[in-house]
Amino acid sequence: MSHVHIIGGGLAGLSAAVELAAQAKVTIYEAGPACGGRARSFHDKTLDALIDNGNHLILSANGLTFRYLDILGARHTLSGPGIPIFPYYDLQDDLAWTLRLSKGKIPFWALPGGRRVPGMKLSELSSLGRFLKANDNTVVEDCLKPGQFSRRLLEPFAISVLNTDLHTGSALLLGNVIRKSLAQGGMACCPWFPEIGLSETLVDPALAYLRRYHGEIRTGVRVSAIEREKGRVTAIETTEGRIELGPEDHVIVAVPGPVAQSLLPEIIAPDAFESIANAHFKLSAPVKARGVVAQARFVGLVGGISEWIFLKGDVLSVTVSAANRYTDRDSNEMLATIWSEIRRALDPVLPQPLPVAMPPARLLREKRATFAATPEQNRRRPAAKTDTANMALAGDWTNTGLPSTIEGAIQSGLAAVSALGFRSAIKHTES
Repeated sequence: MSHVHIIGGGLAGLSAAVELAAQAKVTIYEAGPACGGRARSFHDKTLDALIDNGNHLILSANGLTFRYLDILGARHTLSGPGIPIFPYYDLQDDLAWTLRLSKGKIPFWALPGGRRVPGMKLSELSSLGRFLKANDNTVVEDCLKPGQFSRRLLEPFAISVLNTDLHTGSALLLGNVIRKSLAQGGMACCPWFPEIGLSETLVDPALAYLRRYHGEIRTGVRVSAIEREKGRVTAIETTEGRIELGPEDHVIVAVPGPVAQSLLPEIIAPDAFESIANAHFKLSAPVKARGVVAQARFVGLVGGISEWIFLKGDVLSVTVSAANRYTDRDSNEMLATIWSEIRRALDPVLPQPLPVAMPPARLLREKRATFAATPEQNRRRPAAKTDTANMALAGDWTNTGLPSTIEGAIQSGLAAVSALGFRSAIKHTES
């Protein structure tokens, strides 16, 4: 029976392992103490609360993500309104509004009548067409038509999806996301997020599934070298010793790009990165909003530092994307600013106003959260297939056609499985 050694226990590695579990023996080598990579939850001692190391919205268009969850029997761990609604608050204009997308592909939501972006003009929809026609040199700002549709929706959407600024972000990558989501109609854009935490939805069910198939998960084990001879991997060096590979053994390298390059110096990979900051505030009691915010349990913000507020019981979590611009900003000052923005956005929809004094808080900065989603960096992304017959690459930094997202990470794992000749939901191509 084939044995697949998967280096890296993030979502890309887990996706590959789950796909392979019924076809081969699987061993995961994860250098850290837990699997999940940049999509996991943990108990924070400072706040005495379960928090995610990053906030993620999953759209109903993310078919591979839902397929992964269905294999694991974990779809029920997601929470969402079940309809395509997105509450927003414009901090510059002190305006609360809700985008209510039409269920079908025809954008009736863009017509006057309270469902669209306030102040937008129908002519601004031409920006969407520009994204769909973008080439691999086009940047986001080239596609934006001035107006409230861009300022209040497309600009914050672009930054949160690409985690890259408008001046350098790839319009092609954003167009690929729009093509799979908004262009398919509102029912492809229903928002979902983990009811408890990322690990409880994406990681723990995968580990339980793999154990049922006698998969081996070796955390705290770092792979330091990959030995190759005559076009095949023959051994891997780990912190627990050298592992010889036989003729039926395969390797999937599912680590971050810089780590992959340290193991495989010949590969070309993205070498510029963007950070994400996530702020978590522990309240004295759970908050329950009114109206559409209670239904969605999140709010998008425009015109400030904060981008998304997630209401998670007695924890309010905020995402700040493309956070390289805030690298030199003091963490306490950032937390104070974010708390002020939270109060302005949420107080109108809460039974009781939030306290003026900031509650216990944590600001987590992921310095290399994603590759910088620029045209130049996108061209550096390698394919899953390598010149080594029994080795493939996986990771959201590989050439998935998507930015660094959960969907992209899961897709990359499937592509690696296919590149090695195993059954996969993704057919292998040489591109």
